[in-house]
Amino acid sequence: MAQLLSVNVGLPRDIAWRGETVHTAIWKTSVSGKRMVRRLNIDGDGQGDLAGHGGEHRAVFVYQIAAYRYWEQQLGRNDFVFGQFGENFTVDGLPDDEVCIGDRYRIGSALFEVTQPRVTCYRVGIRMNEPRMAALLVAHKKPGFYFRVLEEGEVEAGDEIVKVADGPERMTVSEIDALLYLSDHSRELLERSLRIPALSAGWQHSFQSLLEQVTTGNAGGNAGLTQNSGFLPAWAGFRPLKVTRIERESTSVLSLVLVSADERSLAAALPGQFVVLRLRPDPHAPPVLRNYSLSGPPDASTYRVSVKLEEHGIGSAYIHQRVRVGDVLEVSAPRGTFTFHPQNQQSLVLLSAGVGATPVLSMLHALAREASPREIWWLYGARNQSEHPFAREASALLEKLPNGHRHIYYSRPGAQDRPGLDFDAPGHLSVPVLQEIGVPCEADFYLCGPPRFLQEFTASLTNWGVAADHLHSENFGPGTPLNPGVIKTSLRTPHLPAGVEGTGPMISFARSGLTVPWDSSFQSLLELAEACDVPVRWSCRTGVCHNCESSLISGRVSYQPEPLEPPADGNVLLCCSRPQDEIVVDL
Repeated sequence: MAQLLSVNVGLPRDIAWRGETVHTAIWKTSVSGKRMVRRLNIDGDGQGDLAGHGGEHRAVFVYQIAAYRYWEQQLGRNDFVFGQFGENFTVDGLPDDEVCIGDRYRIGSALFEVTQPRVTCYRVGIRMNEPRMAALLVAHKKPGFYFRVLEEGEVEAGDEIVKVADGPERMTVSEIDALLYLSDHSRELLERSLRIPALSAGWQHSFQSLLEQVTTGNAGGNAGLTQNSGFLPAWAGFRPLKVTRIERESTSVLSLVLVSADERSLAAALPGQFVVLRLRPDPHAPPVLRNYSLSGPPDASTYRVSVKLEEHGIGSAYIHQRVRVGDVLEVSAPRGTFTFHPQNQQSLVLLSAGVGATPVLSMLHALAREASPREIWWLYGARNQSEHPFAREASALLEKLPNGHRHIYYSRPGAQDRPGLDFDAPGHLSVPVLQEIGVPCEADFYLCGPPRFLQEFTASLTNWGVAADHLHSENFGPGTPLNPGVIKTSLRTPHLPAGVEGTGPMISFARSGLTVPWDSSFQSLLELAEACDVPVRWSCRTGVCHNCESSLISGRVSYQPEPLEPPADGNVLLCCSRPQDEIVVDL
């Protein structure tokens, strides 16, 4: 008979880690006597990061004493105490390779259901004083698991653990964990996993994405862990492309039309993707890298990028003032996951402001080319007609769509701007405006524009009830960081790292506009990015979760440790990679 050996609780606290402050409840202490278990946690317990831990499906974390003994041997340790792995219940029995998702157990007067394996993160490494721990738990198939509380009640150490029901499909915790994080994504097992109602929504979403990847045959990467279009870059690094036309789109935006300079054909991009231009305004300084969305039709013969002249913008000033027809520029292959799915027939809202129209204009070209029967909404905001690029082009494309709608808003219309012709109404786009003109809440929304525009519209659409998986956005600048548990008082502009300049290969963070020499004192590209305050996303820091997966525009890396599953071709896992030569990363 399985038994509850210890009940462990702990409230969040702030700890010092690598010069940062981390808010965490990974430290748990064994308690005596009866404890009330409630829907979200045990009395006296809490979670520091509710995005990654806690909630109804992660109310109680369970770990086994047999796993303690295993890790004592593997790590050469004898200093473990109950709660060492951050668990609420230390148990004798219930091994991960026997317990199944959906199994139900009675402990004391409470009833529990197994919902998912532990989502490993760096904080277990802090608690264990072993940075590799997040990867080791998965690789050795000993993650532990979470309970959902079906009936609240009291528990205490010494209680018997009585199994009262089997989960459907009989898939163990170890099988489910390996199915997501390791390389064998069996279609049969994925289909079985999706038939388990107890499995938490996040894991179901990951397995649904993996199943779509397996079904469509998209190669490379793990769609269950990171957004992956299945579109492999057509070439590594940069190719020479020649400027064949320069077109003025508005007072501040011009377009470059590019063709191959070496007679090798280009590759058709997915609508909404971008390229990176490597510009050399100063031949004696590091090159300037800039991301520009492709604004023309998805075509394999020409690429078009449209560039707004920004105040103090080195790259945009160079393009506007010095690039001429016939010049040859260094251009990356098209990349990016801000694309739409043509097979989806839901209503589509293309919502943009300013030069943010560029990627959604490419989508509009693709939709017009096939005369899509979908309901298409082209919603755009500008200051006035002089700052309204692609006005005639977008109108002509919308005429080819049987269910196309156009609504243009000018914040400061000029005296010559004609209501009903040049624009539809003065003011700014907003959710009340969308509701007034009849935009359906169930549509797929694709947003691009200035950071504040994206932030406010994303929040407003979410409050309106638009589902998260129907919201897609593209940001031209650095992305949104993900540093779970780390307390940041403010975000700093990316900068050179402190200390003596490195002597290694040059590392370029394209979106941040920063190029720095590699210093071998850093253990990974992630550590260098953090030292430069480049916004990055991570969780495990050991090659498991793929939150740090980024587009590798050019260069080669080596891994230490090797990730449990490699990233998609053309991508890099920052947390465990070091450069082998000059690197350009889409950060």
